[in-house]
Amino acid sequence: MFRAPSLITFPDHDVILGGPVTIALDSTGAFEVTLPATDAEGMNPEGWSYGVAEQFTGVPQNRVYQVLLPAETPAVDIADIAPTDPTTPTYVAVRGDSAYEVAVEGGFVGTVEQWLASLVGPRGEQGIQGTQGTQGIQGTQGTTGADAYEVAVATGYSGTRAQWLASLIGPRGEQGADGTHGDDGAPGVVQSVNGQSAAEVVLSAADVGAIPNTAPGAPGGVAQLDGTGKVPAAQLPESSGGGAVASVNGETGVVVLDAADVGAATAAHTHTAAQVGALATTARAAANGVASLDASTRIPIAQLPTAAGRNQWTPQALGFAAWSCDPYTVANPVAKFMKPGRLFFIGFNITESTTVNRIVMFARGYGGVSANRYRAGIYRDTGAKVVESAGVALTMAGQEAGSLPAMVSNHIGATPITIASTVLAPGRYWVAWSLVTGGTADYAFYHVQNEAPIASANFWMPGSPFARAWYTEGQTNAALPSTVSQTAAGALADHDIPIAALANV
Repeated sequence: MFRAPSLITFPDHDVILGGPVTIALDSTGAFEVTLPATDAEGMNPEGWSYGVAEQFTGVPQNRVYQVLLPAETPAVDIADIAPTDPTTPTYVAVRGDSAYEVAVEGGFVGTVEQWLASLVGPRGEQGIQGTQGTQGIQGTQGTTGADAYEVAVATGYSGTRAQWLASLIGPRGEQGADGTHGDDGAPGVVQSVNGQSAAEVVLSAADVGAIPNTAPGAPGGVAQLDGTGKVPAAQLPESSGGGAVASVNGETGVVVLDAADVGAATAAHTHTAAQVGALATTARAAANGVASLDASTRIPIAQLPTAAGRNQWTPQALGFAAWSCDPYTVANPVAKFMKPGRLFFIGFNITESTTVNRIVMFARGYGGVSANRYRAGIYRDTGAKVVESAGVALTMAGQEAGSLPAMVSNHIGATPITIASTVLAPGRYWVAWSLVTGGTADYAFYHVQNEAPIASANFWMPGSPFARAWYTEGQTNAALPSTVSQTAAGALADHDIPIAALANV
């Protein structure tokens, strides 16, 4: 890694350099890198050197040293300028003057090539060959010294060499006393078996936590099994009769028990649910009985109490079975004449099984038209017709006994159309109402005001589309259509929504 000052600038060239330069060695252990010269012109700061940090894997102490890289020497081998003296690992390698530069400073005039040529002088004369010197005289070989036997003879020994060799062996020493005998080790590689270390270990059944082979069938032992895997009768306790039945309910021999023998009822006897602590099947879904479950293991909504908030106004509180909306919540309702031939569809949500026989509209004005100009019906959300009224002539609105005087005089109130008694299962329904023929002033209804292209009641998340308020034009037939569709051409929802209800009276 070569580390220069933290920031080097070249103002004349608009160049800024900063940070260390790290070079990885190639597969041969060499590297090559281009660096700015330490004496480059126009550089700030000046007079600095590179810090070189070696990082070799496996080297206990890597070197860190300083070097100068002058511009006049563009190619440098790091091996030529790296320190080699381990006692001086850190220094600045400064290039001294070359011999040529010293010569120039001493007065030489000429190029490097001329100076190098000046170093080669003329060839001198060949020297005279010298004479060969005489060979030195070899010294005489010394005499061989006497061996140990000869030395012994020289000092007075008179025997032969064999006798002398025998004399070198001293007498045998006395035999030492025998040591004590150690304990015998266990034979083989086994040190002990269940705590026993005798030479021959014999284990009993108790030593290995087993039952002796004499225990089967013996007193205090264990029971045996016969060839069928069962305990023989001889080993059963006497209270069991040894496997044979002595009597049954006091009877012996071939015993046949009847119901009376075991305290049971005869086959012809019938027990009631109460006698066996059970509920009768008639208690299912009956008053004071138990709730039943439908095919999805849930209690049918018909068996649940009416889901109404406590102390709140409900349709039932005002004599209706259901209504499209609470008229009390409608802001400033006004009456509007019904257009002949327009078939209104008003959404109802039935949450429990409900019986109805009246379709009711909230009206103001007439209604006492003698001709059978009005028709109503009920449709499922699938578009299938459930029930339909006959063509009827409505009674005058607001004439119920006990009505407010203003209701009587202004003809404001409920106008019912009779239908066949019908049970509506839980689900979504449309109530249909139409003034089939007549004049525009024949009937006026109270409504939820709407001034938009689509009624605000038609508000749902994708996947649950059900228009609560829409209509079609051109209802001139005596009967209502057998099926309807909110997506069919001609279905509109830019109208004021009638206020309707269902009743069972």
